Amino acid sequence: MSTEEKPAAAPRSLAEALRGRDDVSLAALLRSRPDLVTPVPTDLTQLATRAGTRASVVRALERLDRFALQTAQALAVAGDPASYGELLGLLAGDDGDPAVEAALPHTLGTLREQALVWGDDTRLRLVRTARELLSPSPQHPSPTGLGPSVREATAGMSPGRIQEIVATAGLPSTHDSVSAVTALTALFDDPARMSALLDEAPSESVEVLERLVWGPPYGQVTADPAPRLRWLLDRGLLLPTAPGTVVLPREVALRLRAGRAHRRPEPVPPPVEAAATHRPQVVDATAAGQAYTASVTVEELLKDWHEGGPAVLRAGGLSVRDLKRTAVALDVTEPVAAFWVELAYAAGLLASDGEAEERYAATPAYDEWREQPPAERWARLAAAWLTATRTPGLVGGRDAKDRTLSALGPGLDRSAAPEVRHRVLTLLAGLPEGAAPSAESVLARLHWERPPRGGGQGSGDGDDLRTRLARWVLSEAETLGVTGRGALSAHGRALIGAPAPRRPEAEPEGPGDKLPVHHRPAPPPAPLSPAEQAAATAAAARLLAPLLPEPLDHVLLQADLTAVAPGPLERPLADTLGVLADVESKGGATVYRFTPGSVRRALDAGRTAADLHAFLAAHSRTPVPQPLAYLIDDVARRHGHLRVGAASAYVRCDDDAVLNEILADKRAAGLGLRRLAPTVLAAQAGPAGLLEGLRAMGFAPAAESAEGDVLISRADAHRTPPRTAPEPVPEGPPVPDDTLLAAAIRAIRAGDLASTAPRKPAAGDGADSGEPPRTTAADTLATLQAAVLTGGSLWIGYVNAEGAASQRVIAPVRVEGGFVTAYDHTADEVRTYPLHRITGVAELADDEG
Repeated sequence: MSTEEKPAAAPRSLAEALRGRDDVSLAALLRSRPDLVTPVPTDLTQLATRAGTRASVVRALERLDRFALQTAQALAVAGDPASYGELLGLLAGDDGDPAVEAALPHTLGTLREQALVWGDDTRLRLVRTARELLSPSPQHPSPTGLGPSVREATAGMSPGRIQEIVATAGLPSTHDSVSAVTALTALFDDPARMSALLDEAPSESVEVLERLVWGPPYGQVTADPAPRLRWLLDRGLLLPTAPGTVVLPREVALRLRAGRAHRRPEPVPPPVEAAATHRPQVVDATAAGQAYTASVTVEELLKDWHEGGPAVLRAGGLSVRDLKRTAVALDVTEPVAAFWVELAYAAGLLASDGEAEERYAATPAYDEWREQPPAERWARLAAAWLTATRTPGLVGGRDAKDRTLSALGPGLDRSAAPEVRHRVLTLLAGLPEGAAPSAESVLARLHWERPPRGGGQGSGDGDDLRTRLARWVLSEAETLGVTGRGALSAHGRALIGAPAPRRPEAEPEGPGDKLPVHHRPAPPPAPLSPAEQAAATAAAARLLAPLLPEPLDHVLLQADLTAVAPGPLERPLADTLGVLADVESKGGATVYRFTPGSVRRALDAGRTAADLHAFLAAHSRTPVPQPLAYLIDDVARRHGHLRVGAASAYVRCDDDAVLNEILADKRAAGLGLRRLAPTVLAAQAGPAGLLEGLRAMGFAPAAESAEGDVLISRADAHRTPPRTAPEPVPEGPPVPDDTLLAAAIRAIRAGDLASTAPRKPAAGDGADSGEPPRTTAADTLATLQAAVLTGGSLWIGYVNAEGAASQRVIAPVRVEGGFVTAYDHTADEVRTYPLHRITGVAELADDEG
């Protein structure tokens, strides 16, 4: 007669629960909590221990969505263990809630997957550390607003007082305090009897309960409580916890709340709503314009720092004065200037030069970047922004030591920034094409997915870091051209690897229409891997390229010594014109102004007057105005008439009358000039200072080399050594890939096999305690040799060369020369072990199956 199979026994610990999981479930646990796999646990018992440590549990709780956190909070105030029905009642209340009933199985599965909850539906247990963190106490009130249970609140109360409360509540007296507390708890848990008791309560007493019911449950009383409080105290509806302090027991609060642990359970994430909608073509065109402006602004910033930018502060970073100068030069506000500076740094286009007097300058990568097509230049900036942990919005704030945070300085890394950027853009991608979300609905959704610290329901903490990061993302995405008019553009959607957009079912009636988007409560998608991000960036560049304006090969010269560029210019034309003229205004058309200084700058760069005339004639759609031609000829005629070289410095000129004029000028006193010859003056000032001084006096000197050749000065002469872009600061351990997970699970399983293999009891060994065996060298050798003859398996304790102890299950094959060769079941391979490193051996018990 065959015997019926016995049902599997319920796990008695988290380790046993993990031991019953398959490899897929263990991989899901290690992927959701990567700190558990660093380093790889030796067995499942160590994995369970690590999963219950305070730091790991806190990290896991902080990554739960609001309903998962509410579920964990409800379990913390439920019995231990609790049934599924009890948990459902705490979340849905006595009247039930279909949304809670539908969402709870998935959420409970998530908590089980992350090893925060274990046990079957009849005996659900929250891991001890999580219960300690979430259970209510006077020092740490529960976000549920519930207080201690009747049993906990009466723990220090005298038996006589407990009997008085029982009698006043209308219950029969008992012989001991335990049964009295049980009877009082049963009264509060009984809806009918509880309603009858509250019907007798004075209205003032009911008002006191209503003030405490949703928390905080603690109140203050005097030594002689008022009648409304005395009525509650006499019946145990309020219980004293300390002198002058009373608490509303948990059972009473739950009856008054109709059984709900939370005032507002939130099983479904709030929808992201559209504040306005635009035609997709308008969104893409607007975003493309912003994208082009972004590339031009970064180029303008670094062009301004070609000859060496601002000095690096001693503590690192850009000074407040230099940031203001940069903002004026870019014609933007200081926060926006900080964004452009940090973006160029994140993209590897800007760095410090590492000299003794350290300054910021463009990197060699900047020259490569300038030669790329406009769409690819933008894509590099956007990809750097998306993955950077540096946060420009913090510039101007204070660190933990009350020091000002400066642009390019330390202290700006926030490891959550990439995840928040990716998530905000993903939420925008979930809207219909052309829909711009309201910022508040985006923040509400982020608060649901990752509640601010404290985890209180309905928390509207607007100052937490993730909220500020989300607001900055919405602003920076618009500035960078990822979004247009608040809606995600086609190239912005490609940048994050989002699928094709949803089309709205109907045309909106106006900009104020609300378009709710419903999301299933599924975990947010993870950011792309480096390879996936590279492919997405390339796709974004391909989509953006047709939207950018074609560069022009001409300008319009005007008689007022200006040139108008009606659009973006080709690179050679823009570079030459940027040297020959100064930018006067920007916008849809750029206006350049020709001045004596700008013309001299072009001549200093090696151009001749004939070159400049030919350049303007070739690239102007209008005739070269006569005033401009005269200006070029006049400056060229005087340019190089004076020569400055290094002696400390000297001035030479074929016309001694000019040198006489310089010596007679009072403004030359600071240059320390003296005549060496009729055509040569020597100066105490250096060549650079002498050039500046003579130019300030109205002359147009040219620098020359030691051989007497005119030196050509180029604006892009200064570059830093090759630099790499700053590495993002990771948020905790990285998520392990599939290869590492497979290896880790294999090692954990093998180690668990070694630690749980049944062993024959022997006096003095650790077989029953689970500790590695301890045997003498002679007993170890004899046991190993016997196992070779019988073909049996042994449990050994082993210490490797680094001193790390482990347990292994081996099948010895050969013992000789101080070594044992055996098949190692733990490693699933044949290995050789020195006998002196084996701490002990034990025989495995016979397999009864």
